[in-house]
Formats: sequence, C-alpha cells, structure tokens
Amino acid sequence: MNNRFWLRNVLLEDGFNENNEGVKTTITNEYNILVENGKIIKIQKEKIQEYEDEVINVGGLLALPSFTDNHIHLDKGHFGGQWKACTPFKGVADRIIEEEGFLEKFLPETTYRAEELLKLITTNGVTHARVHCNVDPVIGLKNLEKVKEALENFKDKITYELVAFPQHGLLRSNSTNLMKDAMRWGANVVGGLDPATIDGKIEKSLETMMDMAVEFNSDVDIHIHDGGNLGVYTINRLLDLTEEARWQGRVNVSHGFCMGNGPEEEVRDLIDRLASLNVSVASTCPIDAPTPPIPLLYERGVKTYIVNDNINDHWSPFGTGDLVQKASRMAEKFFWIDEYSLTRALGFITNGRTPLDEKGERVWPKIGEEANIVFIDASCSAEVIARRKPRHAVMFKGNLVSGKLN
Repeated sequence: MNNRFWLRNVLLEDGFNENNEGVKTTITNEYNILVENGKIIKIQKEKIQEYEDEVINVGGLLALPSFTDNHIHLDKGHFGGQWKACTPFKGVADRIIEEEGFLEKFLPETTYRAEELLKLITTNGVTHARVHCNVDPVIGLKNLEKVKEALENFKDKITYELVAFPQHGLLRSNSTNLMKDAMRWGANVVGGLDPATIDGKIEKSLETMMDMAVEFNSDVDIHIHDGGNLGVYTINRLLDLTEEARWQGRVNVSHGFCMGNGPEEEVRDLIDRLASLNVSVASTCPIDAPTPPIPLLYERGVKTYIVNDNINDHWSPFGTGDLVQKASRMAEKFFWIDEYSLTRALGFITNGRTPLDEKGERVWPKIGEEANIVFIDASCSAEVIARRKPRHAVMFKGNLVSGKLN
C-alpha cells in the first residue's frame, strides 16, 4: 500500500439513539479516512476530491480500534504442532513439576509455535500484546530468546511487551538472578507468581519482585491464583508496596480469582484500593474458576483487560485466539445484554478504546493516531460482541496485515 491513501465508505459509530429506558441502538454513518505514513490525518463525510491519492473502497465495513492482548503465553504450547490434550488438573504446583520435564524438549519448536500463535491472534485483530515468557533454572533465558525471535519476525504486524515470568516460583526456583539477567537482556516487565502457595513467603516474594521492578524501572505483572482471604491479603500487601514505591499505574494483577470468591465487603474495599492506586487487572473470564466481578471493576474505575492467556498448552487444551469471543463470554456471563453494555464490552479488548464515550460522543478514530484498525462486516460494535463477528481485514500502522479490502 502507498504511504498516502483514502479509505472510502468506512462505517463509523456516530452516537446513540436513546429513549427513557436508555440506549436503544447505535447510530452509524459512512466516512472517508485519509491515511498518511501510517497515521490518520483526515476524516470526512464529503466526497473525496484528491483523486491523485490511492483510494480503497472499504464497502461499508465497520471500523473498530484494533485489539490489545494484555496477557498471552507463546513459549510452551502445543498449538502449531501435533494435537495433545492435557493431563487432569490437580493444582498449579503439579503443573509446574510437569512443565519442568518438557521445557528443553520443546525448545526446537518454540519459535515456530510462537509464530503460529502470533498468526492466529494477529489475524483476529490483535496489534499489541503483553507476552509472558518463562524464566527458570530449567530453561534459563532460552525461551525468552526464542519468543523474542518470533516477535521480531512479526514486528510489521504487532508491537509487544515482554514479561520475564518466574513460572516455577521466584523464590521456590531461586530465579532472582536469572530474572535480573532477563531484564538486562531485553525483557521490560517484571513478572511474579503466587507468593503464598508457590513461594511460601508472601512478604519476601513481593518485596523481591518490587525491588527488581524499581531497580530496572519496570512495570510489574503478577499472576495471583490464590482465592479467598489468602488472595485478598496478598493483593493488599502488593498494593501496600505499590504505594510505598510510588508505582501507581505500573502494576497489573493477572487472574485475581480471590475477587470472585473472597468476602464481599473485603473484595469491594480491595477493588477501591486497586482503583485508587491505578492498578489494573487481567482476566480470561474463565468458566471453570471464580471470575473477578468485572462489572464492579468497571464501575469503580479499575482498568481491566480481557485476555487470551494460554492457547492449547499443557494447562488447557482450549483457546481460539479470538478476543472478541472472550469479551462476548464476559458479557454473557455478567448479563451485559443491552446495546450500551455490549458497546462497553469492546473496551476490555482494545486497551479501553471504544468508538463512542459514555455520552455517545465519537472519540475514535482521532486525527493523528496510528491507523490500527479492524474491519468487520457488522452494523455496530454491540453486534460484533454479541454475534462474535469474524474479522474481515486488519490494518497495522496503515498497512493491511490480514484479509483484503476492495
């Protein structure tokens, strides 16, 4: 594609039709969008006059902001290789022991399988990912190197963050020095895992992780599977350290099952603390485990991501790589069935970007931002979420990276 071109007949959301009961339908109109050097520089309803520019007829497809997968593992899956189901699940600790036995064996296929997963998610509309990658004494930095190679091979389709993830326990596997090596090598987010049940030392595990983040001026992303009071206590201690380090806006809690089965009053207080310290939450909205109360997180202002996590690996044989399917499941699970709620569900997979704000004012796309766009044959974003509409084409920085536009 040329450095400068028009996208003609692009369907954009323009507002809400409302009555006494609230939002009934979404208003849409067709626009022409001028893209130059990967950025949107003009949006207009008027006919295109500048015929010297290339014109691509989008044919009335709906344009939505591209997707962000804020938690995905690319380094130890079966996807892209021979089919394999999982052994029965007993617990996180047992999965770790199982993993220690095959990591080296997987290594020759790690880059290829990571690339197959990247093909899957980018075709489905993802243009940015936070990638969690094992750092442990069994594999050292080898998985990190293999996954980084795959990501660099896809740099024309996706941007990324790389999380050094101590899957076998930061303290349990004595991985602190390896984690620091990973940060020096090129990882840019410090990961963590269940300070209580895996490391067995909540305070030391959290403090070691946060000290590392401060040392490398890095964000933090910690997996907390522990439920009930134990999980609530762990997250509260994490928030204490976040406040002490002044790390507001730089910490994410992944999973957070305790918010789905902890004491209601404590969970509400915890969610308010998350909001006050600008700590985000990432969830797959699982059907087989307690889910954080996502409507409450949204209501209280906690930035929340719906994510893929793992796709057909030794933890789970499932996963489509489709964030629309994940957001749809969230909406279905929490009974977000009305037009307005369905439009809000989109924001959980777009890093908070929705075409319309809460008042129905169009806030996307904007002049000057990158042309990262998903094109879908649908009438509005609510339909996309409810009917799980397939992607027709995906654009990244003004380049078509998946599908076709006429």
